[in-house]
Amino acid sequence: MSISLMVLDHRYNHLESLRSALSVLLYPVQYLASLPLLLSESASDAIVSRSELEDQRERLHQENLQLRARLQKFEALEAENMRLRGLLDSSFKVGDRVLIAEIIAVEQDPFRQQVLINKGKNSGLFEGQPVLDAHAVVGQVTHITPFNASVLLITDAAHALPIQVNRNGLRTIALGTGLINRLELPHLPNNADIQVGDLLITSGLGGGFPPGYPVAEVIEVKREPGQPFASVIAQTTAHLDRIREVLLVWTLDPDSTIESQQQRASADDQEETAESPEEP
Repeated sequence: MSISLMVLDHRYNHLESLRSALSVLLYPVQYLASLPLLLSESASDAIVSRSELEDQRERLHQENLQLRARLQKFEALEAENMRLRGLLDSSFKVGDRVLIAEIIAVEQDPFRQQVLINKGKNSGLFEGQPVLDAHAVVGQVTHITPFNASVLLITDAAHALPIQVNRNGLRTIALGTGLINRLELPHLPNNADIQVGDLLITSGLGGGFPPGYPVAEVIEVKREPGQPFASVIAQTTAHLDRIREVLLVWTLDPDSTIESQQQRASADDQEETAESPEEP
């Protein structure tokens, strides 16, 4: 019987309609039978997709942090380039021989206004050498090693700087107050011609600084009746609270160079060594 039906179906397709009807009737059963497998595969795909998304999210987060760190570095480099450009512009305005140095340490003593720079005797520095930033006078070199030097800021309470009022040439002494960016002018008579907004510049007296460098701007003038001296406070033109690089200044003859100064200093050291008496 079965063989006969198979032969008839093969030759004449009499059972095609029956197969179609049975296929329709059995589809729900087949679907229900395969449903657990479909759900399992779907859940597996969802788990894999979520895991991949978590990995991708973490990877993007790390990349974002790295890019933000690089951006901060680029911003810092841009700011540094602007500072160096300002220093180079200042060196042309100064007209003297200059050398750029970087501040590598700040004095931690609250009663001392002093910084350490990364240039020293090997670069030709000398004690008392003027130090500027891109805007004005910063201080003077006070102690030198072969590779470093200490710079006493003009705001240190032990520092005194001969200055003059740019407007009228009035000369006096600017003393450090121990406060960053503040100077005082304690020796001006009560009737002295000085006013808020006056620019103070180096006078060149005393030999410490060449004349004409900006120092500070007067921000307060108090005149008490019956007092011999006025109370005058000035704010430094140099940005002493945030400088990173400074200019070391040599006031040289036009034909002189820093290298020749260094060679002469080295020759002087050798002469002093040769002339020193030998110990018995």
